Amino acid sequence: MLLSLQPRGQQSRAMLWFSPLLAALLTLVSGALLFAILGHPPLETLKVLLVDPLADLYGVSELLVKALPILLCALGLAVVYNARIWNIGAEGQLLIGALAGSALAVHIIDWDSRWALVLALLAGTLGGAAWAGLCAWLKTAFNANEILTSIMLNYIALNLLLFAVHGPLKDPDGFNFPESAMFGDATRLPELIDGLRVHAGFYFALLALVVVWVLLQKSFLGFQIKVLGLDKRAAGFVGFRDKKLVWIALLISGALAGLAGVAEVTGPIGQLVPQVSPGYGYAAITVAFLGRLNPIGIVFASLLMALLYLGGENAQMAANLPQSITQLFQGMVLFFLLACDVLILYKPRFARSVKPQATSHKKEAAT
Repeated sequence: MLLSLQPRGQQSRAMLWFSPLLAALLTLVSGALLFAILGHPPLETLKVLLVDPLADLYGVSELLVKALPILLCALGLAVVYNARIWNIGAEGQLLIGALAGSALAVHIIDWDSRWALVLALLAGTLGGAAWAGLCAWLKTAFNANEILTSIMLNYIALNLLLFAVHGPLKDPDGFNFPESAMFGDATRLPELIDGLRVHAGFYFALLALVVVWVLLQKSFLGFQIKVLGLDKRAAGFVGFRDKKLVWIALLISGALAGLAGVAEVTGPIGQLVPQVSPGYGYAAITVAFLGRLNPIGIVFASLLMALLYLGGENAQMAANLPQSITQLFQGMVLFFLLACDVLILYKPRFARSVKPQATSHKKEAAT
């Protein structure tokens, strides 16, 4: 039996939007089966993972804290992915944003000016954009594959951050821990609610949501980006400058990832540490596709992904599950999403294979 995939004559738009919900449902069912195999009560463990973290206001605030960097990175990825520019480097751009903002913040700790925070945020945003600009330069100047260059730059960014916290940015009074000094109050994002960690980066995420939605849905630049993604030759025929659009899309993506990174260090963390990101940039890739590259869909997907991070920590403590449970659920969501998309876009066909020898024998018998 041979299996082949044939494109469906007409794609269902409703099914394309229903696919993420189906993928989430299949992930829950698979997770329950996995917990049962591991000897944990499935429903109770799912409750620990997905319900208990939101039992109080503190849990909701922590959900927002984890969702903000994922949302910012995913919104930037939505821009480049609409142009079919496959930036896998949001994680590195986030780390460089955190590093650039921290390098400035530790040198202006004694400042007592409202401009200190603005400069730190600007440094982080520009740092992320510059790191993405390297991918744009390599792609437009040398036609280098942006998938390879962006993912390799992630490792360079991580090692630069590790070098900084073990070297020039290391706190001399930090008992030899690899971390920077705590930032001054002037370079810290204010908390929205006293006693909770949710911070003013929430407003940055809302602003980015509106800007990206207007860019992709209402602006001529967004139209050019989408045309570039649909057909690069057609974009060239109508006079759209593809190299310029590549630069613009990657710079926007990198700037939002850099803003996510600097918002982390100036917000809930308050200093530069090696564990700035538990993989927010990589999770944002799944979120972007789970949200169908639509800013509104990405908001809900970001909250789901943040809940998996929060629930994974809770399950680790309450149910003695491994820390990797978060990555496992992220992988299952992406796998089921891709599987659902394949079945929505293509129709599987089974055909019997005919052996060449048998065919030749039948021809000889006929003669």
